[in-house]
Amino acid sequence: MAKSKDVRITVILECTSCVRNVGNKVSTGISRYMTQKNQHNTPNQLELRKFCPYCYKHTIHGEIKK
Repeated sequence: MAKSKDVRITVILECTSCVRNVGNKVSTGISRYMTQKNQHNTPNQLELRKFCPYCYKHTIHGEIKK
């Protein structure tokens, strides 16, 4: 049988606006989402617009390192 190359990997997306406001103690937490991406189709870091429950609006969530 052929060996699988694990093309799809699990990544963590973190809210970029919550990270900036942590020093000011504006937000009560950091919004994080888990998703999968294809390494061959998207070799660069992933950024998606998701809802942040701490900011109460849709913001850009960027990929972080594990």
